[in-house]
Formats: sequence, structure tokens, C-alpha cells
Amino acid sequence: MRDAEDFDTFYATTSRRVLAHVAMMVSSRAEAEDSVAEAYLRAWNRWDKISKYENPEAWVRQVAYRHAVSAWRKAVNRLSAHRRDTTPGQHVEALSPDHVAIVAALRQLSANQRRVIVLHHIAGLSVAEIHHETGVPAGTVTTWLARGRRTMAAYLTDSETYETGRGRRDV
Repeated sequence: MRDAEDFDTFYATTSRRVLAHVAMMVSSRAEAEDSVAEAYLRAWNRWDKISKYENPEAWVRQVAYRHAVSAWRKAVNRLSAHRRDTTPGQHVEALSPDHVAIVAALRQLSANQRRVIVLHHIAGLSVAEIHHETGVPAGTVTTWLARGRRTMAAYLTDSETYETGRGRRDV
């Protein structure tokens, strides 16, 4: 069984030092913070074993550094793949105003509502399929869909139409 008090003491006495070391190695405090958090989580999950190591701090530092390098490699690979996918002189279409508006409206929803809206309207899943995939009762899915649509409608409707209830006429 993991000893929470022992781990808390270990974390309190080592975390600042480990963060400073990793930040210096990867030259990014934000990347270091993410990686150190992940390393301490992994240490906690294996604390029965890690606590018996001669130097658990070195283990955490090594895991944090490897995590940061792995994240950096993934970012480089994504960028490289993106560059391979585009040819020189290729024109990339700008995002449509509708796309930008939909993304902005989705951001106004709770995570649950956003998830079911995307699964239903973007991925094309039925309420039953969403229930099966997420484990959320079908009635709850339906409720989240209705509330999400209502919230999005307020952000996607022209203010004149929303306030007066009448559509705009093109002249």
C-alpha cells in the first residue's frame, strides 16, 4: 500500500529542485512543469517500488526529462508531417466565418454538451450510439444536446434576429 504521507514529504522536499533541473535541461519552464507533474504522477502510481530506490529523486528527474524530450519529438514530428503535407506555393484556404463562429460557440458549452454536440452533429452518431460510446444515459444525452443547441443558437444567431425573432432580409 502506498504511504501518502511519505510521498507528500518526498514531493515537498524535492519538487522545486526537480522542476529547476528539468527547466534548465529543456529551456522551457512550461514544458518542464508539465513533464515534472507527469513524472510525479508516475512516481505516485509506483511509490511502493520507487520509495525503495536509493535515489527516488533521480528517478523522477529522469522520467520528467524523458517525458519532455518525448513531447518535443512529437511536436517536431507533427511539424515535419505538416510541412511534408503542404507543397510550396500551395494556397491554403482561410477558415470560413461560419467555421470560426461554430468553434467559438462550441467553446461556450460545458465539456459534456460539447462532446455530445460534436458526436451527434459532426461525427454523425445517433443518441443510442452516443449512449453506447460514452455510457451516458440516452435521456441525459438528449438533454445535453437540447441545452447545447440552445446555448449555441444564442451565439450563432445574428443579434437582430435573436432580439426581434425575425430574420434579416438581404436587400
